[in-house]
Amino acid sequence: MKKLIAWVIVIAVLLVGGLGGWWWLDLRWRPKTITKHQAEIAKLVEQSGWVSPHLNGPKLYMVSFRKCPDCVRFTQEQFPDLHKAQVDTRVIMIARGEYNGVQKSTPPERATVAELWLNRSWPLLERWDATPPDAWTAAGIPPADGDMARTAVVAAGRDLVEDLTPLLKANGVKFAYPLLIWWTKDGKMKACACEKAETYRYVRKDLGL
Repeated sequence: MKKLIAWVIVIAVLLVGGLGGWWWLDLRWRPKTITKHQAEIAKLVEQSGWVSPHLNGPKLYMVSFRKCPDCVRFTQEQFPDLHKAQVDTRVIMIARGEYNGVQKSTPPERATVAELWLNRSWPLLERWDATPPDAWTAAGIPPADGDMARTAVVAAGRDLVEDLTPLLKANGVKFAYPLLIWWTKDGKMKACACEKAETYRYVRKDLGL
């Protein structure tokens, strides 16, 4: 009997350890399948001011802000392969508001976000991405500050984040940047706050890479 109990304990420890390792190495990085509020989430991202290279493959929405290091890494490391696979990367840039009295965006950033939402210029986004954030002056772009219409566009981006946050939370996704939303070949909507590189392989697989 003692030997049996010992074996049961050993098996239990191995099982728990194996499940823990599976969660640590795999499960915790997997994107969530969106099963609630699908239509609302799809409508919000589709009607936002996204910009893309207009490719013919699957759609991948990415909510981002310019100084987000995890967004920059995903763009630099994954966009080239995604574009080769004809994935239409639909980038939704946000100019964040105040937090504890500190403004989280700059006037050039707000001007550029408003311009992207209004005129959907992929070349403009590429130029912005290629310039160090602090060196970007938004030369030739109308300012958003002091312009009621463009200020409202900037606010619409912030509203998008506020609207998406509870809808995604209901699906087990905590909003963070970059937020990625896409559809698999069999029509499932998925989402991921893909801050870590460990999440990339799942996104790539779903999008055919």
